Amino acid sequence: MKNLIFKLFVFIFFVPTIGTSQVYKEKFAHTFSIVARDKVTGEMAVAVQSHWFSVGSIVSWGKSGVGVIATQSFVNPAYGPNGLKLMSEGKNAKETLEFLVSKDGGRDVRQVAMLDVRGKVSAYTGKNCITYANQIIGDNFSVQANMMLNDKVVPAMVKSFKENSNLPLAERVLKVLLAAQQAGGDIRGKQSAALIVVGPEIVNEPWLDKLVDLRVDDHQNPIKELERLLKVHNAYNHMNKGDLAVEHGDMVMALKEYGTAQQLFPENLEMKYWTAVAMANNKQLDKSLSIFKEVFMEDENWRELTKRLPRSGLLKLSVQDLNKILKL
Repeated sequence: MKNLIFKLFVFIFFVPTIGTSQVYKEKFAHTFSIVARDKVTGEMAVAVQSHWFSVGSIVSWGKSGVGVIATQSFVNPAYGPNGLKLMSEGKNAKETLEFLVSKDGGRDVRQVAMLDVRGKVSAYTGKNCITYANQIIGDNFSVQANMMLNDKVVPAMVKSFKENSNLPLAERVLKVLLAAQQAGGDIRGKQSAALIVVGPEIVNEPWLDKLVDLRVDDHQNPIKELERLLKVHNAYNHMNKGDLAVEHGDMVMALKEYGTAQQLFPENLEMKYWTAVAMANNKQLDKSLSIFKEVFMEDENWRELTKRLPRSGLLKLSVQDLNKILKL
């Protein structure tokens, strides 16, 4: 009996790495995911949810100008970096996946999907993946799932992807995750989720590689939290554009970007504050005063920060106008 338990332990937690006879401790990530490409923008995305801690740290992989990968079930994380390397060297998604699966001694418990920059898609579900396990490949996308409550999850994902073609890619793949959860989802429940979006062109600066890189590692409703984070991400993108406009002295554009950010995330004091700063710099001091006052009432530190901005050239007002703000 002890020998049987030991063998079962080894099967579940230790499997060969790709192309070697070595073993490593394996992580579960029984889950549902999507890899997809926007045919208009060329952006590529991978999104995933699982009843497992920090699913985004092992399942989702992507690189601008190359492709995206989801490696799940009994995860072999080597599919991520190895797959991106092979695709960056010219192999398409199908060639890459077939090669890596052929070298993987644990292939029967793998589930992997790959999409390359040209929109070619390939997916694989090992014969020993836990029911319900399935995949559907479509035009510029693949959806896949294992250990689902029922067999309705994967078809629901396909339906959602096709019905939400009007949305930006990040929002579209999140709709797919929601549809999967509503159809039954992981039989164990939910815990973590992740979203990566990369661009169609190779970038040299690593900090520009991922257009969206969001993770929810542990949450009662990870997809909803991921939706919230994406909204915050979009708002801060507008803030960054506003900062850039300030740097270039374009206060009209700065005001526009800060205002858009505030509309997306109206409860955020920082966005309110920089909107007010942009207004004051754009000869709209009187309109900005009520915003400054609201921010100062919430946190006096913003008043102190305002005193420091003129020296950095971020608030270009006369002493008299500056005092109008500080005395609020």
